[in-house]
Amino acid sequence: MKAKVGDRLVLEGTHVGDPRRYGVVIGLKHGDGSPPYVVRWLDTGHEALVFPGPDSRVEAHTTT
Repeated sequence: MKAKVGDRLVLEGTHVGDPRRYGVVIGLKHGDGSPPYVVRWLDTGHEALVFPGPDSRVEAHTTT
């Protein structure tokens, strides 16, 4: 998994009824884009260092 600042991190709920979470990558700890990432969660605005698991994916940021 590789990300760039501005990409979206999507975490699927791990249990039945858990919501999908969306965050924006606001910082990288490694120059090659590998985890962990500093993420701002869109639902709470909380910023956290995230080590994404197998239930997550990165969606590339696109500009229009």
